[in-house]
Amino acid sequence: MKNIYLVLCAAISFVACKEEVKTELIPAVNEEKVEELAYMSYGAKIDAKDAIEASKLGSFYEGMKQGDTMDVKVRGVIQEVCVNKGCWIKMPVNDSEAAFVKFKDYGFFLPKNGADKEVVLRGKAYKSVTPKEELIHYAEDAGESEEEIAKITEDKVTYSFMADGALVEEFENPDVEGMEPATEE
Repeated sequence: MKNIYLVLCAAISFVACKEEVKTELIPAVNEEKVEELAYMSYGAKIDAKDAIEASKLGSFYEGMKQGDTMDVKVRGVIQEVCVNKGCWIKMPVNDSEAAFVKFKDYGFFLPKNGADKEVVLRGKAYKSVTPKEELIHYAEDAGESEEEIAKITEDKVTYSFMADGALVEEFENPDVEGMEPATEE
């Protein structure tokens, strides 16, 4: 009987100490209205205040040379997510280009079902050349068809972004399998 009581106490303690991802209400501003959005936080703790729109980041990219970097906080929409584990996303920055976003030191990942959700990222924007082999790897991660992958024949100048923190519009049912909780730096 005493052993059952000890096991029960240990189970209650384990459940009570379970870490939860905290959310906070942060206003999202667009031209039409102001609404309160709840965000899930990933990586370094950031807020949405003073984030520039992704279209403005696109203008900055156009003026950059390979090797230029810029520290920035940007707000946009997730266009695509790595289907394997959420280890990268694409965020449109103009009508024809998207920034390829990775996460610093692979320290966190975003939800695999995050496409079309608002995202706020803090980090470094830069232009880089992505080798053909790496482009093929990313296309495979994205679940592209063999036909689409075969079209990748050369290196590409890429709008890149290394995020150290992210806020993602809260989901009703986030896909958090294999995800790490938010951490502070």
